[in-house]
Amino acid sequence: MSVPVIELCGVTREFPAGEQTVRILDDIQLRIDAGEMVAIIGQSGSGKSTLMNILGGLDSPSAGSYRFNGREVGELNADELAALRRDHFGFIFQRYHLLGAMSALDNVAIPAIYAGMPVAQRQQRAAMLLQRLGLGERLQYRPRQLSGGQQQRVSIARALMNGGEVILADEPTGALDSRSGADVLQILKELHQQGHTVILVTHDAKVAAQADRIIEIRDGKIIADQPNPVRDEVRLPADSPAPPPQDTTPQALLGRWREALAMAFRALLANRMRSLLTMLGIIIGISSVVSIVALGDGMEESVLKNFASLGVNNLDILPGTDISDDKAQSVTSLREGDLALIMTEPYVQAVTPITSQGMRTRFRSVDVATTIHGVAPAFFSLRNQAMQQGTVFSDDDVRRQSQVAVIGAETQKKLFGEGSSGIGEVILLGNMPVQVIGVAEEKSMGFGSSGMLEVWVPYTTAASRMFGQQHFSRITVQIKADAPLKAAENALMARMAQWHGKQDVYSRNMQDMMESFQSSANSIKLFLMLIGVISLVVGGIGVMNIMLVSVTERTHEIGIRMAVGARQADIRIQFLIEAIVVCLLGAAIGVALSALLGWVVNMLVKDFQMMFSLGSITTAVLCASVVGVVFGFLPARRAAQLAPIEALSRE
Repeated sequence: MSVPVIELCGVTREFPAGEQTVRILDDIQLRIDAGEMVAIIGQSGSGKSTLMNILGGLDSPSAGSYRFNGREVGELNADELAALRRDHFGFIFQRYHLLGAMSALDNVAIPAIYAGMPVAQRQQRAAMLLQRLGLGERLQYRPRQLSGGQQQRVSIARALMNGGEVILADEPTGALDSRSGADVLQILKELHQQGHTVILVTHDAKVAAQADRIIEIRDGKIIADQPNPVRDEVRLPADSPAPPPQDTTPQALLGRWREALAMAFRALLANRMRSLLTMLGIIIGISSVVSIVALGDGMEESVLKNFASLGVNNLDILPGTDISDDKAQSVTSLREGDLALIMTEPYVQAVTPITSQGMRTRFRSVDVATTIHGVAPAFFSLRNQAMQQGTVFSDDDVRRQSQVAVIGAETQKKLFGEGSSGIGEVILLGNMPVQVIGVAEEKSMGFGSSGMLEVWVPYTTAASRMFGQQHFSRITVQIKADAPLKAAENALMARMAQWHGKQDVYSRNMQDMMESFQSSANSIKLFLMLIGVISLVVGGIGVMNIMLVSVTERTHEIGIRMAVGARQADIRIQFLIEAIVVCLLGAAIGVALSALLGWVVNMLVKDFQMMFSLGSITTAVLCASVVGVVFGFLPARRAAQLAPIEALSRE
């Protein structure tokens, strides 16, 4: 015995009604073989439409078994049910359920989009089906431009788009005049003759009389199931070509994304004003971010130029003739004797040598890589390096080569954790034990930059006990505030050449201040950018709210798409892309407004120019995309989780 295409055993469907439960279908036993034309007849409220929804995978039974081609439908997940509707069923509804914003051709082609059929093939097949149904001259007509009978023909063509192995027609003539109804019935009989299984749901006995078999249902139970003794013979039309095979390649997936993008633009254009208002928060946020970065970069460039001309009070003396001297590493002329000579100059406020090497630092079981600096006590005041805890070493410690150290706050955390200051503890620098006497605050400029692990020891201790070198890597000099910096620098360089007998060192006096300003400027820009980010978040919330409203308004559309085979992922992607498109369009408008603002500012202000960078614009666009994904996910998820039959029932 052959396997029936549809087999129901003990199917029951119940719905909650307040505190009670209403049983719409009661113990349905039904078998339909391939190629049959069956009419399910009954009065309104008898349960026939509910039965059809279960047969088509739009609804699920509360109890019982439903097998399609021998496979238990109740065991299918959401995507498998979508594939069942897409690949095996074709729905013809009483109210047509066409998408009003799309042409007849596009309405027919919808199932093939979700089947992955290439664009050219699905357009060709949709046109062929419409022509076969007498609508060849109305391919680009929208549903409101067609009569009821013509809309039902479009619905039939859509049902056949992916093959339509089983045609489910729910009151297909209920909204038509007698002539149009007769035409639709004739088409259904022709489809039956071509081998389609046709299931008619109707309350009209005349419509049911066209079927081979009539099933009567009353109060949720089948009360009659018998063959039709008399039915008219019909002519056999030419077979319609089978649908092209489904395409599951990456190109097909890309095509579905393109279609989702096109549908997103259609949805936005259908509600232009609302879409623009939705973008407003994104526009403000992106414009703020890009403008703030451009403004900050322009001001930073201007101020750095001023700093370069003004100089700073501190200058570094480094070995070599200049920064590009390849022989600088071999210069060892910066010695302790230079410190005393430099301090004899009347314009010098303070001086410290600096010698640095990387070294392992250990405390008990903790072993970390640190940078060890040999410095004088004046280093900390010269660099404005405040003590967080403890104290700095003294000049006496320098003279006695004391094994003491000041560590940075980050080093303290690494070695001792959050619960201990480390003051008084003994740590190993390489193989030399030293006692921690102070913890220096972290600084965001110069030595001790944030995040680095730093240790400072007396320079004499570093030279004799650790590094094994008597020369310095550099000497930092602080010039008195009332002394002309450039003159003091030139005089000091001349004195250094005199002491060394040659020009083997050079000076640098701008880097620290410039780095300090850049760090401060970046912090200010970051703070201001956060304001723009807040605007983006507010705009994202607006996008989410509007998309939630859109899901509510378009629930019926979602139901139609699910009925013709859209998976949850297809619905989710469609609404997610719509949210991303809204944000990206808002980003484009925001960047354009920012560019306009920059042009105006650059025209009116001469002290600095707003400087736009590709990086800031790219970052802004990426931020808009992230906002679209984050705030579009909830509406997209809600749309995808709608039950097909519930979504379809909302007008």
